[in-house]
Amino acid sequence: MIALEFLITSLVVVLIPGTGVIYTVSTGLARGRRASVFAALGCTAGIVPHLLATILGLAAVMHTSALAFQALKYAGVAYLLYIAYATWRDKAAFALDESPSASTAFGLVVKAFLLNILNPKLTIFFLAFLPQFVRPDTGEPLLQLLVLSAVFMAMTFVVFVAYGFLAHGFRHAVIESPRVQSWLRRGFAASFAGLGANLAFTDK
Repeated sequence: MIALEFLITSLVVVLIPGTGVIYTVSTGLARGRRASVFAALGCTAGIVPHLLATILGLAAVMHTSALAFQALKYAGVAYLLYIAYATWRDKAAFALDESPSASTAFGLVVKAFLLNILNPKLTIFFLAFLPQFVRPDTGEPLLQLLVLSAVFMAMTFVVFVAYGFLAHGFRHAVIESPRVQSWLRRGFAASFAGLGANLAFTDK
């Protein structure tokens, strides 16, 4: 049985605005409701490797390997700065497009996936977080970790979709105001750049 403490803690963690939330919200504003679902899907998929690393014990290796952590960290920093630059330059981002094409949808998923997979802090987080809720007395710790991971992923997807839909509610007001578009574009770009800088100065 999933502990109530796990559900509450997971919800708080997922609700805290981070890279995935910012990307999903910006996508919901820029491209609409359906696009935000694809962004949420990509962000959720991006935590799968970190969860698998935790479950399979690879996180412990990365935790003790400064080289592995630094390599993944700086790849994530570079990607965040690229997203910040692309967001700053893309003045057509808020064009009305309620039905993203298959190629656009795939691109949104891939971008969101890379945002999370290139964040080494997620692996360290799951390494410290998930074992707290494994009950040794019930046996089958691997199965418990898989169940906890599945619940965390489901909560991530639902919350991110909710963020995207909420952003979509303000979409038309944004589209009708070029000035608001400009400030939002700069704000999102600055947020991604700030997240990249924060990751760059993160130690293990």
